[in-house]
This record gives sequence, C-alpha cells and structure tokens, in this order.
Amino acid sequence: MKTSGGLVMGILIVALAGYWLYDYLPPQYNPFAPLSPADPPTLVTRYKMRALASQPDACMAVLREAQAQNMIAFRQAADTRGNCPLSGPVRVSSFGNVALSSSFLASCPLALSSAMYVHQRAAPAAKEITGSTLTRIDHLGSFACRNIYNRPGARLSEHATAEALDISGFRLANGERLSVARDWNNRAQKGTLLRQLFSDSCAFYGNSLGPEYNAAHADHFHLGMRGFGICR
Repeated sequence: MKTSGGLVMGILIVALAGYWLYDYLPPQYNPFAPLSPADPPTLVTRYKMRALASQPDACMAVLREAQAQNMIAFRQAADTRGNCPLSGPVRVSSFGNVALSSSFLASCPLALSSAMYVHQRAAPAAKEITGSTLTRIDHLGSFACRNIYNRPGARLSEHATAEALDISGFRLANGERLSVARDWNNRAQKGTLLRQLFSDSCAFYGNSLGPEYNAAHADHFHLGMRGFGICR
C-alpha cells in the first residue's frame, strides 16, 4: 500500500509540475508550449526550431503565422527530383519590410529561422547601432545542387537541400551599404554592425560561418541549418 501511495503521489507531483510549466513559464522557456515566431532564441526555442525539421506540417503552420505577422513573404514552391530532391520548399521574396536582392528557395526551417533572425536581431541591431532602418539584405543564393566546396566525392552541401543562405551585405534607409567583403574589417560603424549581425545570427541557425572561418567565406555569411550553435 505504501508503494502504491508513493506512486500516486509521484504522478500527482509530475502532473502539477507539468501544469505549472505550461501555465506559468514564458513560452520561450516552456518545452510544452508551441513555438511562436516571436519567441526569443533560448535553448528551448532552438530545440523546438530544430524539431520542426522532421515536422513539415507544424513548420509550415508556424511559417504562415510569421507571414501573418509581416515577418516574411513567401509562396510554396514545387518539389524537385534528381540528385538534389526538395520536398516542401518555399520561395522567400522578402522579410516583411526588409527586401531581398532577389527571392530565394528555402526549406521551411531555413525560411522560419531567417525570418526570426531578421526581425528579432538584425533589424533592431541596425537601428540601435546606426539609427537607421534595415531595408534590404543582399545574398548570393541558397539552393545549389553541389557538394561542399564543389569537391568530387565530398558530402552534399547544405545548399543542395536549400538549408543554407549566403548573405553578402545589408542596406540601410540612410543609403549606406554594408558589404561583408569590403567592410568586415572596418574599424568604424560598418564593421561594428557587421560583426554584431554575424554574432546575432548564431542563435538562430545550426551553423553560422563568416569571414574568419576560412577564405571561402571572406565575402559572405553562410547561415545553415546543420549542427547546433556552430559559430565561426
């Protein structure tokens, strides 16, 4: 009887703890609350984002929520076959009021992570450091059916699954243009902002690779979904 009573008490404690977690913890710290595109990138949020890679319908639901909040504009794209098949890709045309140099093809997790990064960190950082509004992101593309560094025999690049975006620069409402290739080592405001933008990206992607990673990334930020918190 004592054992049975202890088991009941244990179940009750667990149930009460679950109730408290669900009702009182902020969503970004609550593992039971559904992901919102407004959730800051805590460890809990990042695990939820990572889980969406295997939950396409759930990912699309959150992405549509982000679109309703004017965080992103996208349309669903056709699946592809061949050496680099894509299932459920989207074509991103803007991040709300932040334009793109061109639209790009993305997996749902990449599109969602990018929307969260732009609105939660990139746009606020630009305003805080320069006093001007982020208006456009320049990029070198996302989907490319190739191996890493185009090496024969190497594994497929994240670009082969539309799970990485290469950002080459940013533009502000005051007319300033920030180029990763030209301004990364700038000791003035442009360099400060670029380094902040790169650092901030690390909380939203599986890996963020920049000019200090290697020469191949000297002119862009590679923001990809593989890994967890790789920031170089």
